[in-house]
Amino acid sequence: MSSPPVTRRTVLRTTAVAGAFSAASPLFMAEPAAAARPDAGVSAYAFPLAAVQLLSSPFSAAAGRIHSYLLFLDNDRLLHTFRLNVGLASSATPCGGWESPTTELRGHSTGHILSALAQAYASTGNTAFKTKGDQLVTVLAQCQSRAVTAGYNTGYLSAFPESFIDRVEARQAVWAPYYTLHKLFAGLLDMHLLAGNAQALTVLTGMAAWVKFRNDRLTQTQRQNMLDTEFGGMNEVLTNLYQLTGNAAHLAAAQQFDHAEIFDPLAANTDNLNNYHANTQIPKVIGAIREYHATGTTRYRDIAVNFWDIVTRRHTYAIGGNSNGEYFKAPDRIASELSDTTAECCNSHNMLKLTRQLFFTDPSRVDYLDYYEKALYNHILASQDPNSAHGFQCYYVPLRAGGIKTYSNDYNSFVCCHGTGMESSTKFGDSIYFHDGAGTLYVNLFIPSVLTWSARGVTIRQETGFPEAAATKLTVTGSGTFTVKVRIPSWASSATVRVNGTVFVSPAPGTFATINRTWASGDVVDVTLPMALTREATNDNSSVQAVKVGPIVLGGLFGTSNLSALPVLNPSSLTATSTPLQYTAGGVTLQPFYKVHGQRYSVYWSVNSTPPLPLFVAQYLFDGNGNDATGNGRTATVVNGTYVTGRTGSAVNLNGSNGYVALPAGILAGATNFSIALWVRVDVLANWARVFDFGSGTGVNMFLTARSGSGTARFAITATGAGGEQRIDAPAALPAGAWTHVAVTRNGNLGVLYVNGAEVARNTALTTSPANLGSTTQNWVGRSQYADPYLDGAVDSLRIYSRALTATEVADFASNGT
Repeated sequence: MSSPPVTRRTVLRTTAVAGAFSAASPLFMAEPAAAARPDAGVSAYAFPLAAVQLLSSPFSAAAGRIHSYLLFLDNDRLLHTFRLNVGLASSATPCGGWESPTTELRGHSTGHILSALAQAYASTGNTAFKTKGDQLVTVLAQCQSRAVTAGYNTGYLSAFPESFIDRVEARQAVWAPYYTLHKLFAGLLDMHLLAGNAQALTVLTGMAAWVKFRNDRLTQTQRQNMLDTEFGGMNEVLTNLYQLTGNAAHLAAAQQFDHAEIFDPLAANTDNLNNYHANTQIPKVIGAIREYHATGTTRYRDIAVNFWDIVTRRHTYAIGGNSNGEYFKAPDRIASELSDTTAECCNSHNMLKLTRQLFFTDPSRVDYLDYYEKALYNHILASQDPNSAHGFQCYYVPLRAGGIKTYSNDYNSFVCCHGTGMESSTKFGDSIYFHDGAGTLYVNLFIPSVLTWSARGVTIRQETGFPEAAATKLTVTGSGTFTVKVRIPSWASSATVRVNGTVFVSPAPGTFATINRTWASGDVVDVTLPMALTREATNDNSSVQAVKVGPIVLGGLFGTSNLSALPVLNPSSLTATSTPLQYTAGGVTLQPFYKVHGQRYSVYWSVNSTPPLPLFVAQYLFDGNGNDATGNGRTATVVNGTYVTGRTGSAVNLNGSNGYVALPAGILAGATNFSIALWVRVDVLANWARVFDFGSGTGVNMFLTARSGSGTARFAITATGAGGEQRIDAPAALPAGAWTHVAVTRNGNLGVLYVNGAEVARNTALTTSPANLGSTTQNWVGRSQYADPYLDGAVDSLRIYSRALTATEVADFASNGT
C-alpha cells in the first residue's frame, strides 16, 4: 500500500491510526511487587494472565484462532524490512499491505505480534509462543547492534530509516514513525514482563536512550510541534519502563510526549475533541493515567477521567465504539454519524486499556466495568471473523443501515486493527477478575474461566452460559476468609445472589454484591442477572435506537439487501424465538451483533412508538389563556405574561425580562415537514431575542429571531450546536412596533421563510428536520436556549403543523389576520 498524501489530515485519515494494546503496565500481568516502583493512587490490581484459564466460550474460540495465526506467521517475512534497513541480507518474501517495503508504517505489526506472542505464552504456557517471540527478539537485537554501521544513532531500531524521525522533527509529512516505534517498544516490554526475555529489556532500554537523545536536542516548542504527528502511546510505554526499572530518565522521556494541545482542554474538563483523529488521542490519555500512577500528579488523573467520561457519554455508539471516518465528531452526534467507516476497532481496544487503568484507580465506579463489558462483547468480539481459521479482523465496524463487515487476511493487510486484534484476542482473561492486594476479589465479567488465586490458596471456577444464559455460578476450591465482590451491572435489575442455595442478597443495579465470609471448599455462589429487552436511543435523535438484551446489542439481518435508509421498527412487534437472544420483528431476524457476519445488517432502527402527529398540531389564540384551539390538548403555559389587544382578539404580551410561553414537550417530535406561523409585534428590537425557540438546550434547537447578529431575521435549526446550524436568513430584520405575520415551512429539504404572506428567503438544503431533534423539552415562545434577551413584544394566533403550508395558505392567513 503506497504512502498517503502529504497533508497531516490525509496521513491520519489514511492510516486509521492504531494504538496497540500492550501488556506493558506492571499492573497488567505481573503482581505489584514485580516493579521497581509501586504505582501511586491504585487500589485494585490485575491477576497475571497465567492465573486465569479460559473455559469453552466464544472468547476461548476467538483466542484459539489467533493462537493458530501467530504460529502460522513466518518470522523471516516479518523481519525482512528490519534486516534490509541495516544492511543485512534477507531472501524472505516481503509482507504486503501496511507492512510492504515501501509503506512508511512498516514494522508496526512486529511490535503487535511480540505483544500477542507474550500474552499467548502467559495465558497458555505453550512454549511455542515464547520460542517464536524469543527468535524475533534475537534478530531485532542483531539489527539494533548494526545501527551505527548503518549510519544511525546508537540504539536505533526500526524497519524504516532514522530519517523518518528527522522529518517528524522538521514538521515534514511522514506516516507516524513514533507510532510504529511505540508498538515495538511495547512488544519488547511485554516479551520481558510476560515471557521473561532479558534481551528484550536490553534492546528496549537502548531504544529508550535513543529517544531521550533525540528529544533532548529539541526545544519545548519543537517537541510540541512534533507531537502533532501521531505517536501512539510513547508516554505510556516509557512510563511503564520507568515503573519497572526506576530509571528517572525514562519518565523524563515519557513526559516529553505530553501533548499540551490535547491535555490542557481535558484537564479543564472541556470537550474539544471535534475533528481530532480519535485513536491518535486515546493512547496519549492512557499515557496520562500511567503518568499519574508513576508520579501521583492529579492533573494526569483528571485528564484521563475527564476524557473517558466525555468519550463514553458523548461520542460512543451503542456497540461501545467511537469515531466516524476515524475522527471524533461534535459531541452527541450519533444518529448523524452512521457510515461504513464507523467504530474503528483500535479505538475500543485502547478505550478498554484506559478503562482498566481507571478502574484500578477508582474501583468504586462500576460504570467503568459496564462500559468494558459493552465494548468487549459488542465491538471487540464482534470484529473477529469466526469463519476464519486465523481470526481475521475488521478495521471498521460499519453502523449504517445495510453495512457489512470486511476483514483482514494473512499477509496482505496488516492494518492497525489487524495488530490490535491479535493483542485483544490473546488477553481475554486479563479483566475477568481483579483483587485489592489484600483479601478482596472482584468478579467483573461473566466469562467461563478458572482463577487460581495463589495468594489465598484457592481457585474460583466460573461456569456460565452468559450472555445466552442470564446467570453465573462460582465454585470455590480451598478455604479461608476473604471477600468476593460480584459486579451487578446497571442493566441487571432484580438480580439475586445465593450462597450455597440460600439467598444472600438482592443487590441494586450498578453496584457490587459483597460477600464476606470464611469459605469452605465446595462453596457455591449463584448469581442471576435478569436481562431485559431494551432500546438505546442516540443522543441526537431519540427515534434512532439500537435494540439490546441486557448489555448485548442485536443486529437485524438483511442478507444481501443494501439498505438506503434506517429500517423502521415497531417495538411491539419484537418477538422472542426459541433461540436464546434471537428475536423477530416485521419479518426480520435480530440476533447478537457479535454473531452477525457474512451479511448486511442494521444496528440502528427508526423507532416511533408514539402516535403520529396530526397534520394540524396546535393553535394558540392567546385569548386570555394558553389553550390549544385545535382540540388536541396541547395546552401552553404562559409564564410572567399578560394579555393585551391582539391582531385578532387578545394576544400574549411578553415583558422582555422574564416573560415567555412554554409549549408541551415533543411539540413536533417525529415531524419531517412542518410549518410554524404566527403574528408578532416586536416592541423593542434586540439582537437574538427569540420569537420562538423549540429545543432541548444549546446543542439541539430550532428558532426564529427577529434580528440576528447580522441584522436580519433568521430561522435556524441544528442537532449539533451553533456550528451545525442550517439557516434561512431574511433580507431585513422584522419591523418594530407593528404587527407582522411570520411563517416558516419545510417540505423535503426546502425551507421557506415568509413575512406578511410573501416569501422573503429560502434554503434548498435544509436537511435537518424536527425529527432529527428528538422529543424537545424546552419549547418556548419569546425565550432562547441561550442567555439571549427575552422578547419584548406580543404574540398572537400561533399555528403549528406537521406538514408544509402552501404559499397560498400562508398568504391567506396573513391577509385574514388569523
